[in-house]
Amino acid sequence: MPGRAGRLSRAVLLSAVGLGAALGLVGCGTPAPVEPAPTIDTRPADRDRLAALAAAAKDHRFVATYTWSAPGRPDRTVTAAFAADGSWVVAIPGGALGGLADVAVYHSGSALHQCLLGPAPGTAGTRPDLGTLTPSCVPVESLAPAEDPRVHHVFTDWIDAFVDRATALSVASATLDGATGSCFSVESISAALAPPVDPGIYCYADDGTLTGARTGFGTLLLRGPVEPAPPSVALPAPVVPGTPLPTDAPPLPPPPAGPTTPPPA
Repeated sequence: MPGRAGRLSRAVLLSAVGLGAALGLVGCGTPAPVEPAPTIDTRPADRDRLAALAAAAKDHRFVATYTWSAPGRPDRTVTAAFAADGSWVVAIPGGALGGLADVAVYHSGSALHQCLLGPAPGTAGTRPDLGTLTPSCVPVESLAPAEDPRVHHVFTDWIDAFVDRATALSVASATLDGATGSCFSVESISAALAPPVDPGIYCYADDGTLTGARTGFGTLLLRGPVEPAPPSVALPAPVVPGTPLPTDAPPLPPPPAGPTTPPPA
């Protein structure tokens, strides 16, 4: 754990290892080599600054739009709305079916939904099966990796990892073109656990507004003014039973069968 207490604990552990090695020399010959201690966050000031800004972000309520750019894709506009009552929605254009469908992730109380908003603009005429996509929301306990557009995490649960200084993260000051505020390069330093956040660069204004992020899903940059929070955020579509949409594109439907030619008499 970063900090004085973590360094003292590590020092005690290394002293114990050294004592055991010395006893091994007396009784059993050459001691086993001691593995070097893992490198832990060496920039506590940056880690503390990120934790403070993330704490402000966790309580921040606002409405904002972001330009989302990713290699090989046209720029899209992500809208994030966090209401005074704790409900929130993040609309992600082209976030499902390989970019063919617009989706949103919605949360209110303890309920999480993946919502289909409709076919992505410009795609309805490219595949006849997209005409069956109508707005609807499916309740989910969580989103599996194959159903997770990931963009909403930068506004929600990844903030918890930034706030908790015990999370195994390496944090250093950084820059991100087009983003204002304070930016940090973040990476996981625990090889034994799944990374708590995607490695990348995260930027915050002093009030906790995310001003930019660059991760594996692309780059988000704040555009336009930040609006005040509404009292509540409503579901963007009716709730229906079913399963959430996958992020990968579905296979092309088979072509319609043509007229059959009767065999010759």
